[in-house]
Amino acid sequence: MLKFRPFLNQDLQSICSFPQSEEELFYFYPKALYPLTPEQLQSAIDQRSDSTVFVQNDCIVGFANFYRWKDGICCIGNVVVAPFARGQGVAKFIVETMISLADHRHSASVVQISCFNQNIAGLILYNKLGFKPFDVEEREYIDGKRVALIHMHYQITKTQPQL
Repeated sequence: MLKFRPFLNQDLQSICSFPQSEEELFYFYPKALYPLTPEQLQSAIDQRSDSTVFVQNDCIVGFANFYRWKDGICCIGNVVVAPFARGQGVAKFIVETMISLADHRHSASVVQISCFNQNIAGLILYNKLGFKPFDVEEREYIDGKRVALIHMHYQITKTQPQL
């Protein structure tokens, strides 16, 4: 059974081990350098809100937070799933939980999430969850090539389940 709780400092090392390659880290935290260090992750957390850890059988299986949380809009960031927990519905649980947190803690009416064009699994998941693209931003990939960061939004209905 998946659960969630606020991030604790002792979670840093576990979360830092989740990105298994430079590419995975780029999707999770594009400004970080591989391998992810606790200092880099703490720097992101210090500038964000609602850093949340997702747990299954007392084991951390995921992480996410908000990088913006004002004016009725919450933007989900730093979404990552532990390698051993991928393909098991954890990412879906993370995004649905963050939508609910945006609604109930921040009275958001819109949730945004961004995904790089190469992250096919993320794009498919976000579409299935009801996110719709609204903008594309050109970014530079780690090898210097051009990539597209696709910005998507989700309209919260007031029938969202309570946490």
